[in-house]
Amino acid sequence: MNSTELYDKIIELGNAFAKDGAEFKEKGNKAAGARARKASLEMGKLFGEYRKATINETKK
Repeated sequence: MNSTELYDKIIELGNAFAKDGAEFKEKGNKAAGARARKASLEMGKLFGEYRKATINETKK
C-alpha cells in the first residue's frame, strides 16, 4: 500500500474508533468498546506502515 491508501484507511478507522468509543462512553455498550479497541490496534499497525511508506516515497 502507498501512503495515500494507508492515510485513507487510518482516517476510516479513526472515524470508526470515534463513533464506537463515543457509544461505549455514553451508553456503556460493551460491544462498541470492543470494536473501538480493535480499531485502535489496527490503527497502531497502520501508523508504522504509513511511516515506512512515507520515508520510502521521500527517498525517490
